[in-house]
Amino acid sequence: MELAEAEKDEAQKNAALAEADTHAESAETALVELEMKALLSGKMDGSSAYVSLHAGAGGTESCDWAEMLVRMYRRFSERAGFQVVMLDVQQGDEAGIRRATFEVSGLHAYGYLKAERGVHRLVRISPFDANKRRHTSFAAVDVVAEIDDDIVVDIKDDELRVDTYRSSGAGGQHVNTTDSAVRITHLPTGIVVSCQAERSQHKNRAMAMKMLKARVYDWTLDQQRRNLEKFYGEKGEIAWGSQIRSYVLHPYTMVKDHRTEIETSNTDAVLDGDLKRFVLARLKQQRRERQ
Repeated sequence: MELAEAEKDEAQKNAALAEADTHAESAETALVELEMKALLSGKMDGSSAYVSLHAGAGGTESCDWAEMLVRMYRRFSERAGFQVVMLDVQQGDEAGIRRATFEVSGLHAYGYLKAERGVHRLVRISPFDANKRRHTSFAAVDVVAEIDDDIVVDIKDDELRVDTYRSSGAGGQHVNTTDSAVRITHLPTGIVVSCQAERSQHKNRAMAMKMLKARVYDWTLDQQRRNLEKFYGEKGEIAWGSQIRSYVLHPYTMVKDHRTEIETSNTDAVLDGDLKRFVLARLKQQRRERQ
């Protein structure tokens, strides 16, 4: 500021201020990145992640909302330098998706995304309602860490039910006309995983088993969680009153995290993947809770 004030030329002064502002923004961005990484001290925080989304109460509205969330997390992940691979998608009857699972690969992917586990609520004027009424939609997000090969997870063959079905995703004629998609159910826990990303049933089964091991391992970390319902207790019912974050597009614009009370009116940026403020606030909150 002192250097800018010393400039006699108004244009040079403005240029100096603009340059300082640019450096300040860069420094702030770098600081946020460092803060987030410093908070990632959990055993699995450095791992890649499997992210699953399920449409909840609200029918077509919620299916569309689930698809919007998939895009939001893809944008967030790609901006963070992670690679995203879609593993399984079930389309909605009219629009959007009923469920989707994708892998986010990269250092600290799980550490960044684990705070997103929970129910997400959307309020907006429905694009599917001819009367332009306001609707509330819900979708649940689940995140588990990919486990290393040196971690042994004991899963017996007789504990599994394996189903094959015709893929509904992209991949060409071969994918859509053969039973290449695989669904595996772990009978003791009720955990179900699906994969239809590959043309080969063998490859899809291998990826599904990899996901299943990650989910079973995560499930067994806490012995207090005796069944699948308790394991997903943080999400609870995918409906009113159980949301961790609300996204309001009408009659005003606001995204608010109900755990940390962080909020912003820039809903477009958030839905385009700008989640850093929410992730950082949640990581700080979790550190305080541990302390």
